[in-house]
Amino acid sequence: MTRFFFDARFIKTEHPDGISRFAAGLLGELRKLMTVTVMVSSDEQQKLLGSGEYVRFPDVTSPMEIFTALKLNKLGADVVFSPMQTTSSFGKKFKLILTLHDLIYYRHRTPPKAMPALIRVGWFLYHLSYLPQRLVLNGSDAVVTVSSTSKLQMEKARLTKRPITVVYNAADAVVPRPGNRSQSNHVVYMGSFIGYKNVETLVRGVAIADLELVLLSKISPSRKAELESLAEHCGARIKFADGVSEDEYSDWLFGARALVSASLDEGFGIPVVEAMAHGTPTVLSDLEIFQEVAGDAALYFEPRDEHALAAQLKALGDSELWGKKSELGVARAKLFSWKESAKTLAELVRSLTA
Repeated sequence: MTRFFFDARFIKTEHPDGISRFAAGLLGELRKLMTVTVMVSSDEQQKLLGSGEYVRFPDVTSPMEIFTALKLNKLGADVVFSPMQTTSSFGKKFKLILTLHDLIYYRHRTPPKAMPALIRVGWFLYHLSYLPQRLVLNGSDAVVTVSSTSKLQMEKARLTKRPITVVYNAADAVVPRPGNRSQSNHVVYMGSFIGYKNVETLVRGVAIADLELVLLSKISPSRKAELESLAEHCGARIKFADGVSEDEYSDWLFGARALVSASLDEGFGIPVVEAMAHGTPTVLSDLEIFQEVAGDAALYFEPRDEHALAAQLKALGDSELWGKKSELGVARAKLFSWKESAKTLAELVRSLTA
């Protein structure tokens, strides 16, 4: 029997990010298809992920990470899947699948502020050239990414000689609530506040549309102050939820006219699928990846044009258009499921041991 290990050490137990959702969603469905040994670095991760077989490893940011493959060799691993590209391959005797979600940080090199200072410096230097990424990915046996858009970008940059498999991001299943929310006076945003997310355009746009913008994610005091100052300057109504539970997130989506994003770059956009699954229309910056994910279910605008954003938000005030986009979104969200993504990954795992 194949000994398959899943590296779940990247999962954040408080306010999960996109990587966390991707890893947890896949793992839940993979366990229904095959025997999985889960790598964790904390009791909190193990508790979050429920019953199963676990093995404890150091945190992924630990200097001991370089010895991860050696420990996996001793444990008899045949195949290891990582939802990131930083699981060490040094000395491995097993098949390794690494994941590269997108190439955003080659275009926007500012690292996440939550990272420790030394890690941030290394992150910045790592993304100055494609060479380190090529070395890392070519140390694997197969590479996964989360969209066809990212796959094409990786191939264009010649990032790896290994085969690239698209394992789509998805969202948990939702039963849409009946009702037309075209007259709702608020829209919601779920995501980080890093520069390329372009949240400033959202603030300006809702001021023009005379709607309230609800910012659902955790935000630092300094970033909050910046956006409050902008809102005061342009007369926008904004509300900071500063992190929400899953139930609260659903309630906000079910009450909103739309979910909005003015991002200048994306690797996928799980909140877009989550909104569509709730029957909530999306108003998105006109990016190739958003077109791949949302198709004709969304309304689009040029990402730095707050007037175009406002026009689309106002258009959704028409109940007929709102209802049409809601129905299209629900249907579109069904194209992305953890069950189907897990099947794709399981097939890849089996192909490596055939």
